[in-house]
Amino acid sequence: MIPLYKLEKLPRIQKLRKIAKILIMAEKRFLQAADKNINIFSTAEILFFTETAQLLYKDAFFSLDAKKKFKHSIAVFGSTLSDSVTAENTAQFHRALNNIKHILLAETGRDQADWDLTDGDGKLDSQKRQVFEGMQVYMEDIRSPFNVGAMFRTAESFGVEKIILSPFCADPHHRRAQRTAMGCVDIIPWERQELFYASEPADELSNNKPPANALQEVILKVTSLPVFALETGGIPLAEFQFPRRGILITGSEELGVSPQALAAADASLGRVSIPCYGTKASLNVSVAFGIAIQAWCNEIMTNNFKLVLPDGCNL
Repeated sequence: MIPLYKLEKLPRIQKLRKIAKILIMAEKRFLQAADKNINIFSTAEILFFTETAQLLYKDAFFSLDAKKKFKHSIAVFGSTLSDSVTAENTAQFHRALNNIKHILLAETGRDQADWDLTDGDGKLDSQKRQVFEGMQVYMEDIRSPFNVGAMFRTAESFGVEKIILSPFCADPHHRRAQRTAMGCVDIIPWERQELFYASEPADELSNNKPPANALQEVILKVTSLPVFALETGGIPLAEFQFPRRGILITGSEELGVSPQALAAADASLGRVSIPCYGTKASLNVSVAFGIAIQAWCNEIMTNNFKLVLPDGCNL
């Protein structure tokens, strides 16, 4: 750890970046510890954090709000040296480190990305996943990698068993999808296949050619589960009867759910809609997906259905 007197001699931005780097490493070390507590830092290190916060507090270029955070951190670090370790002061210590880190990152133009917020190396343990058996999702032509990643993260958090992507859905392995998924792409089962498609149009030379405005037959390609669509014009979220097992269909950011998928949903469980009351009256697809998945999960839990481990063992 760089001596404080050397830090003081550095140009301001270089100094702030150096301190931020030290705090990032300290926080990572804290998060990786088997027992997350402040005992993993030596007295000398805690004194360094205290003196560094004091140094930042004296920096005239920081805002009053930032200075308040620094002053609070000084008190937290100081009390750490004399108080016994408890869950409360451990949490306060971590928050003090985290607050200073983010203030410095913002001050130096290096705001931290979501991907950087994972503890350890960002890998998740698939053996600890708990899922609702038969709770599946069909992402139809979601174009944005950010949305795909966010939806993977939400699906994993609420116990979705499996995700099916349409052929033209953004790649979950795209770096932007990986950023928002935060490791969930690697632990939740997913596959790519078309579930709903129109039958082949009749040959134009055939006497059996249908009228131009005729609806083509909708074919459900692969699934034995009932399906329902998250789309406008459906049953309000609070009134919709979510199934124990089924596939939730979500459509593209621009066009929504395809006519083929809507026809399949209408012939099965129907459509669920989220009432909106503002001027915009619309939601980002990943946000809407999160609201619907939480409602589905809540109804399943209300009916006392159990989560299961990936190997099928009941909890």
